[in-house]
Formats: sequence, structure tokens, C-alpha cells
Amino acid sequence: MRELGLVLLCLLRISRKGVQCNGWSVHVPSDVTGELGKMVILPCTFTHPYKTFDRALTAIWRIKEPYNGTVIFKCVSQSSSELCRTATSHKNKYKLLGNPRHKDLSIRVDNLTWSDSERYFCRVELAGDVQDKYESRNGIKLHVIAAPRIINITVSSSRDHTFQARCTAEGEPAPALSWSGPPYSNLSSSSSSGHRVSKELRSLTHDGKYTCTAVNSHGRAEGAVYFYKFRAPDSSSFMILIFVPLGIKVVILLVILSFSALSREGAPSAPPSLARPQLPECTYENCDR
Repeated sequence: MRELGLVLLCLLRISRKGVQCNGWSVHVPSDVTGELGKMVILPCTFTHPYKTFDRALTAIWRIKEPYNGTVIFKCVSQSSSELCRTATSHKNKYKLLGNPRHKDLSIRVDNLTWSDSERYFCRVELAGDVQDKYESRNGIKLHVIAAPRIINITVSSSRDHTFQARCTAEGEPAPALSWSGPPYSNLSSSSSSGHRVSKELRSLTHDGKYTCTAVNSHGRAEGAVYFYKFRAPDSSSFMILIFVPLGIKVVILLVILSFSALSREGAPSAPPSLARPQLPECTYENCDR
């Protein structure tokens, strides 16, 4: 009875904690790193005490928490088949790379996004004994990294008629932002949210090109914006800008009219048409024969 109790306790520890016992174990790395927009492989292998296993086998991957987390991938291998037919693949971005018959449940995650930074748990279920279900308790933490990228850079005005430039970038680790360009005040403010960072440069006074630089351990990015403040001309300059072009147009028009008049006066008159001799009007009765 004592030995049976130890066996049951061992099986209970396996199903809840994923520790090795009587030939059963699940092996995963604690952390995996992948690059934004690319793919990453999540390794998972297991062992079982059977020399051969020809019953149905199910491979499952969850996220966020073990045992009750959201299932993102599931495939089933019937009897002794080497093929594991996919039953679930969230957004069709998870692909089985390993062979569950060879004790390998590794999967590939395609087109990494920021939301893929989660903890992943692999699980194997062997048909038959209800205790033949094992899952990694601690799972794999997936870290999504990215070089900096400038996603927005603008210049705007505020109610007090001052101007400010704002730069927003993203990356992982979160990038450090800096401004460079014409002389400007040191009035600036920064804000961040996860992998996204913004920095605002306030009270712009000098015209020119302002450059925002984002840097982290994976790279560097730059973005620029041009600032030119509108200045209203004084009254004398305004009058000159209006009347000088108008005067030039009038002079050109007068020159054109003068040339037109001269060309009409110097043109030779047309020769008079030759007069045809008129025949006398008469009738047949009194016409001179």
C-alpha cells in the first residue's frame, strides 16, 4: 500500500507540476527570443516509460497559464500514425515542427507581433490511462525584440500660439529618443507605454530641420520634420509686393498695343479692282446690230 501511495503521489506531481517521475518528463527552455515580424521556434520534448506506444496521441500548446490557459495549437495522431493532424491553430500562425511519435512537440510561430510576448505551455496526452497527460508547468517565456522604428513625427501649434514637435517611436527594449537641429529651448517632455516612446520638443522659435533619433541595443532610426514659421510683412513691403508686379503687367500691355497700332498703319493698301466695261442695256428690237 505504501508503494502504491508513492506511485499515485508521483503521478499527481507529474500532472500538476510537470516534474520527472517513473520515466515521465517534459523539457522546455525557460526563455526564447524572437524578432518582430519574423518567426521563432518554441522547443518542447518529453519522455514516457513505454518502449512502444501505438495508441492515439494529442499535442497541445497553451498561453498565459498552464492547464487552463487559452489553447492556441492542437494536433492529433491516430493509432501509430506519424502524421499529427492539426485541429487548432490560432490565426493559422502556429506550425508543428517536431514529431510527437518521436517525443518532440516543438512548434514554429510565424510573423511575430507584440501580442505574442506571452508564456507558452506544451502538453502531451496519451490515449488510455487517464494519468497519461503531462504539461510543462513553468512554460516558456517568449520575448519579442525589435530595432527602433519612427512611427510618427509632427509639428503642431497650441492655444498660446507656440509650436511644438512630437516624435513617437517603438522598439524592444524601448528606445531612447533625442532631438537635434536649430537652436531650441530645453523644454521637452517624454512619455512611454510598453515598447512605444514619445518625446515632445516645445516652444519652437527657429526655422529649419529638426531631427528625432531613436536608439536601442538592436539598432538606430531617424526621422526629420521641417519647421518654417509664417511672418506677416510690414505695410510698405506689402504694397511693393502687390503694385510692382501689377505695374510690370501694365507696361507689357502698353507695348503690345503700340506694336499692334504701328503694324496696322504701315500695311500697303490693296490695289483697286479693275472695272469691267458695261454693255449697253437694250432689247432685241432696238439693239444696234
